[in-house]
Order: sequence, then structure tokens, then C-alpha cells
Amino acid sequence: MNKVETHNTDTMKPNMAAGASPAMNTTPFTTMAPDVLVIGGGPAGSAVAALLADKGHDVVILEKAHHPRFHIGESLLPMNMPLFDRLGVRKEVEKIGITKYGAEFVSPWHEHTSDFVFAEAMDKAFPYAVHVRRSEFDEILFRHAAKRGARTFEGCRATHVDMDAGGDQRALVKVKADDGSESEWCPRFVIDASGRDTLLAGQFGIKKRHPEHSSAALFGHFTGAKRAEGRREGNISLFWFDHGWFWYIPLLDGTVSVGAVASPAYFKTRKTDPTSFLMETIALAPKLAERLKDATMAEPATATGNFSYTSNYCRGERFAMIGDAYAFVDPMFSSGVFLAMNSAFESATAIDHWLRGEEKMAEQAFRIFEKNMVHGPKMFSWFIFRITSPAIRKIFMKPRNVWRMQEAMLSILAGDIFRNTPVGPRLIGFKFIYYCSCLSILPQAFNTWLWRRRNHKEALINSDME
Repeated sequence: MNKVETHNTDTMKPNMAAGASPAMNTTPFTTMAPDVLVIGGGPAGSAVAALLADKGHDVVILEKAHHPRFHIGESLLPMNMPLFDRLGVRKEVEKIGITKYGAEFVSPWHEHTSDFVFAEAMDKAFPYAVHVRRSEFDEILFRHAAKRGARTFEGCRATHVDMDAGGDQRALVKVKADDGSESEWCPRFVIDASGRDTLLAGQFGIKKRHPEHSSAALFGHFTGAKRAEGRREGNISLFWFDHGWFWYIPLLDGTVSVGAVASPAYFKTRKTDPTSFLMETIALAPKLAERLKDATMAEPATATGNFSYTSNYCRGERFAMIGDAYAFVDPMFSSGVFLAMNSAFESATAIDHWLRGEEKMAEQAFRIFEKNMVHGPKMFSWFIFRITSPAIRKIFMKPRNVWRMQEAMLSILAGDIFRNTPVGPRLIGFKFIYYCSCLSILPQAFNTWLWRRRNHKEALINSDME
């Protein structure tokens, strides 16, 4: 088997970043049997690789593509910002981003728009986030992992993982490079950060569609679109329409990312090419169409499906699945990058203990990691799975801060769900108001529930047939 080192010899010697931790091992690692092998060079994989390399571990990170590479998911959350501080990349990220102070909700059934400002959340210390070009953002994190001491390889796809075949209690990871050459790595620990490729979940047969929700997306980038002025220029806008909702994300270079999220059943009605169908769908949201009337698409539209899925578990003997490799929910509240990076930090703590032989501390940290992996998507998904409900739309378009419930909702939208911020009791109150609202418009709420259930069932049937 050919060694991977022949494809990227420059990364064999880890670069020492300014201010690097004294714990970092300054001896170049060259073995094919590292402490950790990370599959995937996105936000989760790059973050966990940087954190573990900074602790002095021999970390290898494999990315199937070459940075910079396109990825959707440009909108970040305020709680991403302290994670960037801990990684030491905040200034670099802010330099490529446009500031996002809040979110705007636009409904075709209401004359007004509804603005939510992060500075009005329960904790006022996190008033903004940024929108970024993911090609630039992901590359910053990937290069940072190399600076912290990780060995980084691009154009290398992990094809199979055997947890027991590496010998000496090591895994065996088979890798295929762009030039067709193959290699085998024998790490002590494997981290699956392969995103929606879900390498381990697919290999273990533990990936499953979310039982309550199905969605797909169609998106593109526009130039010349109408943008808000002043502090609101970078705010994300969300437009409802009959079949789902749109995101509208301004970027620093003047372009706007626009995407439609709807049931797979709606997308099956497409009779034209994706670009034409996106424009036809935009026409169903007149207020969005107005903002794009003088805009031009920068490139053809892209479609993607299977937005919501989860896995039966996120860790096992000598492996962990982080970020989208474990689960992903509809991107309604821009939670993807935040949940992915948070999982990187939580898993890094546990894996560091495990590598050092601190079994008791490792087990405690892994339990916290597992709890957070379930808790994060669950907090966002309750809102997301009901976002097309007329009851939830009514609350979002006419928010009230009774018992600080609006502040709590803003905290959740900001990603403040893993600290001690008291959002839980307020969320219970919010749910109570929601269900009371459903009772007040029972026929309409029931029809929406029935529509969602029918679309989800159809999506499951079509998936089984495929």
C-alpha cells in the first residue's frame, strides 16, 4: 500500500503557531499509527484536530476535497463567537464575515415584518454573529489545525474503518487519494467528522431519518439583490411561503445566499432545471421576489435533500461521531456550524482524557458529550418541526416578552443552550402558549399537522423505494 505521506509531504512537520501551547509536541510526527485520525476537514473536524494537537497528541486530519471548497451554511450564531475565541481565530473569521445582529421574519400573511435582535436575549454579552463564505471560513479552520500541530491531508477520502483490525488495540482506516493510490492508517482513536457523508453511521447501519420531519433544499447566490441599510444589512431574513420557507443571507462581497426549504413532495413537482425551479419557487413569495427583482444568479442553483437525520449513538470503543456525522436538523435557525463546533470541543475534552489513560475522567466527559449531542438538535428541532404551523407563525410575528419568554427564545436562537442560562422554564411556558394558540385555531392547525405528516410519510416511502 502506498503511504499517504507521498501526497502531502509539506504537512509532515507541524507548523508552530504564535502563542502555541507549551504542551504541544514539537517533534514532527511521521508514523502511520497516530493517536487520532479525524475524517473530514470541515468546522467540526478542523476544530477537534486543532484542540487535540494543541494538547500534544499526534493528530491526522483527512479531507476528501481541497480547500477552498464550496459548502452551504453561511450563517453563524452568536455562541459561535466564544468558540472562535477559544480556538484563537476570531479576528480571522470576523475579517471575512458580515456582522449579523439579528434575524428578520417575513410572512405573506402579515403586512409587517418581525425583527429579533440578539442583544435582547437573556444574556446580553453575545449581541452578534457573522455570515461567512464557507469556502473561506472552512479553510481558515483547516489551516489553523495545521498551525496547531495537526497533520493535514487534502484529496484523501476515508473509505472504510475497522475498529479492531489495526493491532495493539488500534483501528484500521483505509484511505484513497485523488491520484488513485491507497493507504492504511492505524490510529488509537477515530473521529468521524465526515458531515453528511456520515461514514461511520452508514457503515454501522445506525443512521435514520428523523421520525418527525423531512425536508429538502434548493439554493443559489445572487448579485444585485436588495439589502437592508445600516446595522440591519447583515441580518438574516426568513420568508415563509405555502410550501415551506426561504433563507436570505447577505454576504460580505455583496452577494446574497437564497435557499428554499420545503418538503420532498414539493420538490418532486419540479418539471424544469433546478435554476428555473428555484426562480419559480421564489415567485411564490412575493416579498422575497421584490428584493430579488433586479438581482442576477451568480451560478446555477444547487439542490440537496435528506436534511434531517440522526444516529442511534455518537460514540463507542475508540471512536466518536461529531457534528453532522452524527445528526443534522433543518437549517431554519443556522444551528449547523455551531452544533458541529460545540461537539468538537466537548469530544476533545473526553478524547484527551481517554488518550492519557484517565478512564474515569474520560467516561464522565463522554457522558457530557453524549448528553449535549442529543440536547442540541432537540432544542432547535422543536421549533423547526413546527415552523410552518400557523400557531408558531403567529407567535413569531407578534412576539411578547411575558415572563421573559421572548428573551429566552432569542437565547435559543443565539445558541445559548449549553450553559446555565435559564431558558428551560421559559421554553415550557412558550410551548404552553403555542398549544393554546393551536386550540384557538384548531381546524387550521390540524390541517397543517396533517399536511406535514402526509409529506413526511411520502418522503419515507420514496426513500424506501430508492
